[in-house]
Amino acid sequence: MKAFVVDKYKKKGALRLTNMPEPRLQDDDVLVRIQAAGVNLLDSKIRDGEFKLLLPYRPPFVLGHDVAGTVVQTGSRARRFKVGDQVYARPRDHRVGAFAEFIAIDEADVALSPKNLSPTEAASIPLVGLTAWQALVEVAKVKRGQKVFIQAGSGGVGTFAIQLAKHLGATVATTTSTTNVELVKSLGADVVIDYKTQDFEKLLSGYDLVLNSQDPKTLEKSLRVLKRGGQLISISGPPDPAFAKAFGLNPFLKLVMRLLSRSVRKKAAKLGVRYSFLFMRAEGRQLGEITALIEAGVIRPVVDKVFPFEETPAALAYVETGRAKGKVVIAVAE
Repeated sequence: MKAFVVDKYKKKGALRLTNMPEPRLQDDDVLVRIQAAGVNLLDSKIRDGEFKLLLPYRPPFVLGHDVAGTVVQTGSRARRFKVGDQVYARPRDHRVGAFAEFIAIDEADVALSPKNLSPTEAASIPLVGLTAWQALVEVAKVKRGQKVFIQAGSGGVGTFAIQLAKHLGATVATTTSTTNVELVKSLGADVVIDYKTQDFEKLLSGYDLVLNSQDPKTLEKSLRVLKRGGQLISISGPPDPAFAKAFGLNPFLKLVMRLLSRSVRKKAAKLGVRYSFLFMRAEGRQLGEITALIEAGVIRPVVDKVFPFEETPAALAYVETGRAKGKVVIAVAE
């Protein structure tokens, strides 16, 4: 099969198009012929080597954390899906590889694609959808009437999280650039802050939750917009001891995570708020819940650009510019 591979960890390193063996099917797997793949900043960070202590991949390996396609084979113990099913998934860590023609995925990570979405639209959903779901529903347990601040509202996670938070009954504030104000309003944002001309810290206060996806300076400011007892969930770091324990890291890495997050945890405690780091995980059942919301019209995908498969490196470079509105997708096959 054709695939784009990373030959070695290198910042801005090139992806190489090559022929790879088709994935070997394990007993609980489904083999999916990929029709479309979502592109995420996580892909470039893994290629650059930023996560190699946590997620070591042995080059050459295939990138890609979002997939939509058709089941063409099932493992001996796989029961949830049949050949011909249209599915989508965020494959689990150490088994990613959506920038290819085929992928084998544990069926526990897979869900039926929303019937009202094309494969390119479906491929835009899994990683950002699960990130928002696990932050807002699973960890924060957002309730009607709460105030939620979602940073970078026009980005991949932001466009999904705004819609989910509104569905949960929250009042939603977000940051974006002037050109994207109408987009985030159309998704349901109640308070829109133009980060180029306004300071969110001066305009927001008494928030129950912040979903942080930005730099350390923005994180520190975000702690101060929370009410006492509020919570900040960061998807951009720093990792904390609870994450290190859940991820099963060795004692040295647990110590590193403790040191990395010590400053922000102390500042949060002083303000009477909670800090936690979220590294989303693959979860087909949650993705099924998301499918239901999409089919009900509660959430719609936001796709900026669709690149042909042969332009996968250009798609990744575009994501790295930070200018995408919503998601960038690769059309792998008809």
